[in-house]
Amino acid sequence: MSQDSVENLRIVNERIAAAARAAGRSPDDIHLVAVSKVFPASAIAPVLAAGQRIFGENRVQEAAQKWP
Repeated sequence: MSQDSVENLRIVNERIAAAARAAGRSPDDIHLVAVSKVFPASAIAPVLAAGQRIFGENRVQEAAQKWP
């Protein structure tokens, strides 16, 4: 994950918001789960800094190494 990931996150969030509005829903009711299971903590840091707070991991041991 890199700055490209941050830009991709922005684009996906914009598309989610547009789809939610088109469906008559609030974008705040929709939560994006970012999958970080194959990336080290240093790679997901930019996405975390960009505001993404919900991540999916396969193993709790891997998650424990990435999150304070």
